Amino acid sequence: MKTSVAYPPSRTTHTSPSIFLAGTIDMGNSIDWQQHSINTIESFDIEGKLTIYNPRRADWDSSWIQEITDPQFNEQVNWELDMLEQADIILLYFQKDSSSPISMLELGLFAKHKKILVCCEQGFWRKGNIDIVCQRNGINMYTALDEMLIDLKEIIKKLKL
Repeated sequence: MKTSVAYPPSRTTHTSPSIFLAGTIDMGNSIDWQQHSINTIESFDIEGKLTIYNPRRADWDSSWIQEITDPQFNEQVNWELDMLEQADIILLYFQKDSSSPISMLELGLFAKHKKILVCCEQGFWRKGNIDIVCQRNGINMYTALDEMLIDLKEIIKKLKL
């Protein structure tokens, strides 16, 4: 599978199916599950092209003020919202030892879009809430990232590549 990975603030347009990697980042302190997912997706034995949107940026600056008036922060958040809307599939990952408030916000925003897969590890502090939102909205729910990625492969095969 040929993949193209886009990072903020790149505004590349895609013509192929696309995936947004939403979920735990914790200001860069969580595991880099996004890179693991990219590596796994790139190993899929599937013909075609795919665009992956990865919000985890190497040049993140923790001194950016998390307010609408901070141009870099504003650009980051708007990039994420735009790419979430544009993506054909959203992978949403809740790491068990994180708080992930923005990820919970993203689940709330996109739960009804029917294009989301959710992995919420056992021990996540609000797993019950995540489980209920997913159940109410018919969202595929997983407790292990690799489990979700296995199903993603089958979903990608069904997309027109």
